[in-house]
Amino acid sequence: MDLQEEINHRVLSILAEEPELSQRELAVRLNTSLGKTNFVLKGLLEKGWLKTRNFKNSRNKWAYAYVLTPEGLMEKSRITARYIRRKLHEYRMIEDELKTLKEEHGQLFDEIENG
Repeated sequence: MDLQEEINHRVLSILAEEPELSQRELAVRLNTSLGKTNFVLKGLLEKGWLKTRNFKNSRNKWAYAYVLTPEGLMEKSRITARYIRRKLHEYRMIEDELKTLKEEHGQLFDEIENG
């Protein structure tokens, strides 16, 4: 998963749970600038993964909800699957490395493991 894909996934995940977040609130959640957040949202809207809806009972006529489209939900699922595959691969590599370390340094490994 590259950086842009990770950001897209985080945005889609957050908005799937809280579609009524403002861009400013989303930027805080992402720990990024408002401009970057706006740029990412525009990209997701252009790809058709998000759509906007006005709040019906909002006093602020500029308030939007960001709703995942069916395509956005599918892409979120695909990104999540790739992320899980990558993490499982990393996990298996770490397991193999720990096994090798235990074979090479058994007593030290046991002391560290048992505190």
